[in-house]
Amino acid sequence: MSTEGIGLVIEEVGTVIGLADGIAWLQGLPSVPLGEVLESAGGSRAWVFQLDEQLAGCILLEQSSDLTAGLRMRRSGKTLTLACGDALLGRVIDPLGRPLDGQAAPTLTEQRVMDGPSPAIIERDPVSRPLYTGNTIIDTLLPMGRGQRELLIGDDGTGKSAIALDAIIHQRDQGVRCVLVLIGQRRAEVAETLRILKDTGAMAHTTVVVAEAGTLPGLQYLAPFAGCALAESWMHAGHDTLIVYDDLGKHAQAYRELSLLLRRTPGREAYPGDIFYLHSRLLERSTQLCTELGGGSMTAIPIVPTQLGEVASYIPTNLISITDGQVYMTTKLVASNMFPAIDVGTSVSRIGGKAQDPAIAKECKRLRLDYLQFLELELFTRFGTHLDQDTAQRMKRGHLLQALFRQGRLAPRSAAYNKAWLVALNEGLLTDLEPTGLDQALSALATPCTHAAPTLDAPRTQWVDAVRSWLGAPA
Repeated sequence: MSTEGIGLVIEEVGTVIGLADGIAWLQGLPSVPLGEVLESAGGSRAWVFQLDEQLAGCILLEQSSDLTAGLRMRRSGKTLTLACGDALLGRVIDPLGRPLDGQAAPTLTEQRVMDGPSPAIIERDPVSRPLYTGNTIIDTLLPMGRGQRELLIGDDGTGKSAIALDAIIHQRDQGVRCVLVLIGQRRAEVAETLRILKDTGAMAHTTVVVAEAGTLPGLQYLAPFAGCALAESWMHAGHDTLIVYDDLGKHAQAYRELSLLLRRTPGREAYPGDIFYLHSRLLERSTQLCTELGGGSMTAIPIVPTQLGEVASYIPTNLISITDGQVYMTTKLVASNMFPAIDVGTSVSRIGGKAQDPAIAKECKRLRLDYLQFLELELFTRFGTHLDQDTAQRMKRGHLLQALFRQGRLAPRSAAYNKAWLVALNEGLLTDLEPTGLDQALSALATPCTHAAPTLDAPRTQWVDAVRSWLGAPA
């Protein structure tokens, strides 16, 4: 019998021999690599995540009704990708790109690898442009630049997510596209976050990637990589992007759960030994691209919780060493009703100062030092210590700064507003005001800063004249 003209197709077919907790074990795939997607005739999909001598451990992505032990799955030759594009702005999706907002699936053509490599050093430029978050303390004392990675760290209930939401809301007029990744949160928390974004008009420039607490650990593991792939596609298209990971503590727990299910050897606190590499390869993808590649940027704000203020625990110390600075939130400031509860002495921005607007940097040159000195002096004055005139003046200025730094939730402040009150402070226009008068003065500065403020790089004399006129002070 002649076989001429008959095409032979040889392919590997694996057989499912075990299913549990979103994990599938397959045998019969001797040459399958890590990261390849497997498919079944019924529509089930699995992602190869662990290779043993005889078995392949896979994360289940989609489960059809016929997914049982004995099912056969074929190699697809594809890696895990996410469909990206401008049509995802204003949408809520899961880590696989499926819509969760009840709308039709968008039409997208670009596919981007979720767990891709970070840009090479030669493809990066230094961080040199400011990213205004709308938070007064961060924008003046702990400035962030476009392409930076700034960690928000603190106990639960200290306002980490509120600061991140403020930053997203404030990008509405800044030309920055945002991606919010919600990992392991309860459905009520997700719904409240989406309501805030819609009410403030922030959904128009934001995409939300959701992996709820009830989803499989595999999807929670993939969520930040999906969000990063989307932000990365916009960055390579020349756009400035901001991505918030809320939070990487739950992401580490999902990875620990996966690793234990896949029989990997546990290490410190039962986390696998490559947990540092997991987060470093994720955060290293955030950068400022060089002009030859479009000049886009991806700024990352990862969030990680602490327990009882312990910043030396495993996951927080890992992330502190990876990121370019951290904003530390404390329960002591929450108890004293100081919001935002940012510990200025512990917080740091390692490269944001190079990106801070020179006009604002000049106005707040001694601001951090004066405030830290005030915090130290405040400890001694609690014991009724007699103060000389110089110390009393420092305490008065410190209390004034503390009042200026107070900021309500979901009330981001513009860079022009920060410049205005800094000029007023340095000109002595706010020094002798009582709390009520200070509130009135700040309100008088807020409205014109929205519509009629000079540019930040305008001559200082122009700013001084404008601020005096707004406050009704004599020239």
